[in-house]
Amino acid sequence: MSFSNRLVNLIKQKVNKVLDNHEDPNEALDYSAVKQAELIQRLRRDIVQVVASKKRLEMQKSRILENINKLGEQAKAAVKAGRDDLARLALERKNANLNQIKELDTQIMAIQNEQNKLENAENRLSAKVEEFKSRKEIIKAKYSSAEAQVRIKENITGISEEMSDIGMSMSRAEEKTEAMQSKAMAMDEMIDSGALVDYTNNKDQIQVELEKTEIKSQVEDELAKLKSSIA
Repeated sequence: MSFSNRLVNLIKQKVNKVLDNHEDPNEALDYSAVKQAELIQRLRRDIVQVVASKKRLEMQKSRILENINKLGEQAKAAVKAGRDDLARLALERKNANLNQIKELDTQIMAIQNEQNKLENAENRLSAKVEEFKSRKEIIKAKYSSAEAQVRIKENITGISEEMSDIGMSMSRAEEKTEAMQSKAMAMDEMIDSGALVDYTNNKDQIQVELEKTEIKSQVEDELAKLKSSIA
């Protein structure tokens, strides 16, 4: 494949993708319905024109028939008057008009056939248009429903992703909290063992030890009093 062909195909693919992304099925269906209605209107106008043409020929035929009757009467009158020449002339014109009637009947029949074809086509097209209208509304309803479902699922997916992010943030916060608590407990143990000086306490280590000794002495005194009271 040449470079130009590949470029043309690539452009077509890109254009199709853009059109597909921007095409609204509802608008496409409505547009199709409008074009079908326009087609029916054109077809009906054609039928009207055909009917009008047929009517003109029928009117012409009617006038010729009247003239034929008139010429027939004239031929009779001429014969009665002994004017065979006038009778012949009237009969010649009558037969010429009869030939015109035959031609008009042929034309009228041809136009009638054309009218029948157009009317049958209009009936079939009208039935298809009505069927399309019904299907169009069903398709539009299905599309709207599917579109709503997609939006809902997209929202659910977005919420799930947000909840996942929140869960990860909470997990990290809990891990940091536990690490901080462990560090605080370790520091408390180091302070209690004297390995780490608690600078938040104003008492020095000696004072702390003296207070512990005093507390122990008080406990022993109370314990001795308690035993003597019981004895």
